[in-house]
Amino acid sequence: MINEEMLVNWFTYHAPVDEQVGKYAAIRAAGLEFARIIADNTPASADQTTAVRKIREAVMTAIACGGK
Repeated sequence: MINEEMLVNWFTYHAPVDEQVGKYAAIRAAGLEFARIIADNTPASADQTTAVRKIREAVMTAIACGGK
């Protein structure tokens, strides 16, 4: 069940600490590479756009969780 503490945490900006900066860069780079593979190997379409958007969503979610 979602409680108030969880909501506040989810909607609060958490600046990366030193050890997270490199990890976040690695996640972003992997997401970008995967998105390029999708873009290069599938036809331009709404499905292609959705696939890339979901990669972006996964990257942002991974970063937002901050390892928690």
